[in-house]
Amino acid sequence: MRLKNITIVNAYDPTEITDEETKDRTNPSVRCQEISLVNCPSIPDVAGSTDLKIGKMKNLSQSQFVLLLLSLLYGVRASEPNTYTDESILEDARLDTFSIIKKHGYPSEIHRTFSDDNYILEMHRIPHSVVNTHEGRRPVVFLMHGLLSSSAEWVMMGPEKGFAYILSEAGYDVWMGNARGNTYSRSHVFLHPSSSSFWKFSWHEIGYYDLPAMIDYIIKETGVPKIHFIGFSQGTTAFWVMTSTRPEYNEKIVAMQALAPVAFLSKVRSPLVKAIAPFTNSLEVVFKILGRNEFLTNGKINEMAGQSYCVEEAITQALCTNLLFLLCGYNSEQLNSTMVPVIVGHTPAGASTKQIVHFGQIYNGHKFRQFDYGLMKNKMTYGTFKPPTYNLTAIRTPIFLHYSDNDWLATPEDVDRLSKEIKTVIGKHRVPMAKFNHVDFVFAIDVKKLLYNRVVNIMAQFNKQS
Repeated sequence: MRLKNITIVNAYDPTEITDEETKDRTNPSVRCQEISLVNCPSIPDVAGSTDLKIGKMKNLSQSQFVLLLLSLLYGVRASEPNTYTDESILEDARLDTFSIIKKHGYPSEIHRTFSDDNYILEMHRIPHSVVNTHEGRRPVVFLMHGLLSSSAEWVMMGPEKGFAYILSEAGYDVWMGNARGNTYSRSHVFLHPSSSSFWKFSWHEIGYYDLPAMIDYIIKETGVPKIHFIGFSQGTTAFWVMTSTRPEYNEKIVAMQALAPVAFLSKVRSPLVKAIAPFTNSLEVVFKILGRNEFLTNGKINEMAGQSYCVEEAITQALCTNLLFLLCGYNSEQLNSTMVPVIVGHTPAGASTKQIVHFGQIYNGHKFRQFDYGLMKNKMTYGTFKPPTYNLTAIRTPIFLHYSDNDWLATPEDVDRLSKEIKTVIGKHRVPMAKFNHVDFVFAIDVKKLLYNRVVNIMAQFNKQS
């Protein structure tokens, strides 16, 4: 049974912003005062703390793995790392999503709800734009982030390029979700993040539990019968899970805009993914490498990289950008190097190791199916020796797939296969730039011109029909 939702009132008036208010990122008591959170004093009493300062990694093997990936990054430090980078950029690397929105003068709200399995999920909302503040019902859009990310990816690039702001200016009531286990959704009614039980989930649970809980909350809060859905990367994966295993949620979505959609991974080109994926056939091996519980939490590593090693004048910045390119595809022309400290300050935002393993299983098995526990546990869990394949034909929502040629994770071949499996794909749109890569869907310099304007135009056509 789902617990009572936590309601937000009078979250923020943009006319009352002060410089001092923008500086506090993580103090729970201050944030409670800012957002007038009903029953806020009770929030710290639940098992997971709402303090966004994440604890140190406790799994030594995971620390060794992270250090292996980032050793070059931390090998050299610029002598005066913050001499040239604008302080506003460094501030955005430190601020949370709520505060970033607030800093740019937009109305900002925090909402929390409970999943059916008792995870506490935080959402961020921009109810209207700075200029267009008229009362009355607006079309509602929900944005769901990718793997190892958070709601921050929709706002960290600023009002000119952040998709949440662009949608707000287009007249939408904008909601941004956060999956269990990331920076903003690290709480559970009974479990603490230090417990292994807290991390026993993959993106299946995000799709089966988290998305429905947040969608139901938004519909109840706004009074609209349906909402637009925009997912990026894992945000699309979770959507396929929800609408195939809980098909009643197809009726609650106006249309789905899938950015860099991920379901099949047979043609992945990323050398980093190819190096890790084979080990996911042995759970014990991968747990020893990555850690049994949490993978790449947001914490001290992000802070150090964002404030020192990835600033524009640091001689190590090229290593920061090349780590992104190694994973997602190379496109230096579209990555604003000035913003790298902000990206690294918010990403990675944490995930369960099981999420990584599940993607590895999809890569190795060439099928989009539920988590593979091994023969005996599969039999106990599913009633069959092999995990069930997701029934993509059950998806009835109008779907638009947006992909690119240089995406090393959501490759054109795999997107094409997905378009044939889902019977309600209305459009498959290629981004008109040969080098456009996976992270360009949220970070590219020209993403508004190349992608977002088209998405907004498609959504507007559905608004006319309603």
